[in-house]
Amino acid sequence: MTALIPLSMQDLAPIAEGISTADAMAETIKLAQLGDALGFTRLWYAEHHGMPSIASSVPEILIGSAAAHTKSIRVGSGGVMLLNHAPLRIVEAYRTLEGLHPGRIDLGLGRAPGGDSYAMRALRTGGGEEFSAYLSEMMAFEEDSFPPEHPYSRVPVAPGGISLPPLWLLGSSGASAQAAGQLGVGYAFAAHFSHTPSAPAFEAYRYAFKATQAFPKPYAMMCVSVVCAPTDEEARYLSSSQELSWALFHSGQIRKLVSPQEATAHAYTEQERRIIEHQSTLWIVGSPETVREQIMAKVAESRPDEVMITTTIHDYALRRRSYQLVAEAFGLQPRQ
Repeated sequence: MTALIPLSMQDLAPIAEGISTADAMAETIKLAQLGDALGFTRLWYAEHHGMPSIASSVPEILIGSAAAHTKSIRVGSGGVMLLNHAPLRIVEAYRTLEGLHPGRIDLGLGRAPGGDSYAMRALRTGGGEEFSAYLSEMMAFEEDSFPPEHPYSRVPVAPGGISLPPLWLLGSSGASAQAAGQLGVGYAFAAHFSHTPSAPAFEAYRYAFKATQAFPKPYAMMCVSVVCAPTDEEARYLSSSQELSWALFHSGQIRKLVSPQEATAHAYTEQERRIIEHQSTLWIVGSPETVREQIMAKVAESRPDEVMITTTIHDYALRRRSYQLVAEAFGLQPRQ
């Protein structure tokens, strides 16, 4: 059986209520090894700050760990929030990862801060309008293209003799689509949290695309939120964790990922119900058949080249089962 479409994984390294952070971190390795065995194309970690329920504040460390414990799956950032970092530092970090794991690393870049205004201040984050300048500086370091009079022309990038891994730009509104096309890099659309339709963004990306060595043709990926279980009923029950956690977070109540038992017993306020009703329209929740049907409907509408799945379930074993059920439903070929 040929896979319906290449599938990948995004791991936010969730920290569930009742689970130690050390155990939650160990789960990132288990998930990476499962994804490698099941035939997922890539595994990305997203940079977030100031969130007790998410342990992916430093993607490079998780990338190195996952790559060291797997054999074939590509591992990368989805993404590095470039405005939080000196561009030279990102070039150094991802050249190092590429040197350690040649041909298996991706560098996805986003313009969002990955945290609230307080985290932005603590990180000395630049303004969103500075993203293009940060990106240009990063590429000048990578290509050694600063003019001779520029002070950075005297800064050799170490390690040398290694190129950056393939670049991707991340988007949630289509603003980055044209830029990704003009740069000739991959483009990933965050349909797991953005209500903006992805099809126009993909069209703009492909129209503007200019071929590069890393991407001889355009390659677009859509990220979707999925909770899969043997039945629709169980999947809806497991999804209640992300419903309550999302409502609490957007009501200013910062907590670890709650259990479905607590979620189903919770007395929801009208505000919390409105938050959930708005966001849950983006979530794909159900049996393998339901999930396959809904993902393929999105594929038919937006025509991505690949689909990345992010899954929020309180129980880590059931989270791994969700990915396995989806892999089987889409005909992924397991790796030996």
